[in-house]
Amino acid sequence: MELSITLIIVIITCLVSIGGFSNQKIIDDLIFYPPSVARGQYYRFFTHGLIHADVAHLAFNMIALYSFGEVLEKVVFTHACYFGMRGPVFYVILYLGGLLFASIPDQIKYRNSYQFRSLGASGAVTAVIFGNVILLPKMGIGFPFIPNLSIPGYIYGVLYLGVSAYLDKRGGGHINHSAHLWGGLFGLAFTIIMVSVFGHVNVWDNFIEQMQASRPFLPYCDR
Repeated sequence: MELSITLIIVIITCLVSIGGFSNQKIIDDLIFYPPSVARGQYYRFFTHGLIHADVAHLAFNMIALYSFGEVLEKVVFTHACYFGMRGPVFYVILYLGGLLFASIPDQIKYRNSYQFRSLGASGAVTAVIFGNVILLPKMGIGFPFIPNLSIPGYIYGVLYLGVSAYLDKRGGGHINHSAHLWGGLFGLAFTIIMVSVFGHVNVWDNFIEQMQASRPFLPYCDR
């Protein structure tokens, strides 16, 4: 069995997160903490995506990542109209870029705050979700343990942001729900720009055709 990049990320994230549930040192060493980043610990822009607040937080992110990431990595990004054989490289950049860019606003805002901390892969997961949504908006997303239930990806993406906005407003814990919004914006911008530069399909025309079609499809291109 060949492990996908998505599955490798899920496995590593689950192992580290589960370890962090019972080991505060793991959390302290990896969590996003702006004052430490300002002192040169730039790795925290990425390592905070390996830890989560609890099982529900971890499951919420990893189920979403696996549902969207497997398709985006192995089917969409590797399609000839998009990135072809370079698809996995762009996928990794998308994921890591989501972690980074979703945290930059908080780094600027809280660089001198010794109370602010955040954790979770939300920024990266949302980048993957919206990278998929812009290219394959009607791809059906199912739910574990709920057979025969599937909703289009673009609806799932809106619900995902809605839940994040609610949880962010409610507050509590170290989960940075506002990072979902920035991660989603990065995912959209990155995918649109990279496909426009390196791909062989008009992103906007493809999106409109996908939304008008009765089912999702991979575009045809002459390369």
